[in-house]
Amino acid sequence: MGAAQAADTIKVGILHSLSGTMAISETTLKDAMLMLIDEQNKKGGLLGKKLEPVVVDPASDWPLFAEKARELISKDGVAVTFGCWTSVSRKSVLPVFEELNGMLFYPVQYEGEESSRNVFYTGAAPNQQAIPAVDYLLGSEGGEAKRIVLLGTDYVYPRTTNKILRSYLNAKGIADADIMENYTPFGHSDWQTIVAQVKEFASQGKKTAVVSTINGDANVPFYKELANQGIKAEDIPVVAFSVGEEELAGLDAGPLVGHLAAWNYFMSVDTPENDAFIKAWHAFIKDEKRVTNDPMEAHYIGFKMWVQAVEQAGTTDVDAVRQAMYGQTVKNLTGGTAVMNTNHHLSKPVLIGEILEDGQFEIVSATDGVVVGDAWSDFIPESAKLTADWTYPWVCGNCEKPRF
Repeated sequence: MGAAQAADTIKVGILHSLSGTMAISETTLKDAMLMLIDEQNKKGGLLGKKLEPVVVDPASDWPLFAEKARELISKDGVAVTFGCWTSVSRKSVLPVFEELNGMLFYPVQYEGEESSRNVFYTGAAPNQQAIPAVDYLLGSEGGEAKRIVLLGTDYVYPRTTNKILRSYLNAKGIADADIMENYTPFGHSDWQTIVAQVKEFASQGKKTAVVSTINGDANVPFYKELANQGIKAEDIPVVAFSVGEEELAGLDAGPLVGHLAAWNYFMSVDTPENDAFIKAWHAFIKDEKRVTNDPMEAHYIGFKMWVQAVEQAGTTDVDAVRQAMYGQTVKNLTGGTAVMNTNHHLSKPVLIGEILEDGQFEIVSATDGVVVGDAWSDFIPESAKLTADWTYPWVCGNCEKPRF
């Protein structure tokens, strides 16, 4: 019997930055988890016990994420952890979860190229966000772009995603000369030169679009600078992978109107499930103005799947719960069904939204049904050969052939 189960409560770790550059995005995920735990406790808890949230603040400090993860598992005895946003924070905690056999639910879109036995990836893999977004920009609906600018924050997620996208763009007939790539540090604030370079790159007579993997609070001055230099969405559309309702809530959305974001959920989706979720969120947070967003939905799905798996296994033991996770289904908030696949990634719909003046999104494109998350990209030759499957006979995250 695990320490977490022997106690009077089942402890749930919440590992999100509540200060520093990523707090703009992560604080709301902590609040969403507290709401989900509260709802579950009102239903009688889990296995006859109350769930107890254990909230820590790794403060946008990547090594501190690993320290806090170790404390949650070893000292606090949590049964599961929901957390991280940036890939660098996830990479920082990964060895800790694997060493101590913990379980992490990671709710944010990321670069793929990973499948850990100890992590369930409830955000989008590149084939569930980046690739469909580029398809949209290249297609007639998105303006048939012929030149692409890849702007990112300088860490693993943007660099790996753009490696995949460059390969994909090349396969679509876009030459390297028609791709501009640039990286800036976390919290970058002076965008004048880079935006001027984008403008110059776009002035060659070919339709140009920007794919943004800029993360955190650097997005605020970036969009301001686009507006300062007179760049409108109809001239050079920007599709962002890390700008959602929460980031827009703190901004004057005026300069962003018409620009795009690719996610698997938007608050503006009109379904009974989403209406109920928004209502519950506003009641819990006691603020009608607070928005919902895609990583919140990912936590919603992940948490519900974990609860179902624990009930099915009859224990919070990580190995038993992991086995019970495969094939778990939860109604997502967009009107379909999320499924947990044996590669630890979800099946999700892909939506492209256009930013409106009120900071919400008008959905301009959606996939038919759900897309199965791909742990390893087909557009990186060495990855295309790999299979992630944590069930017999594979039982691995990166095999070329079954192990048994």
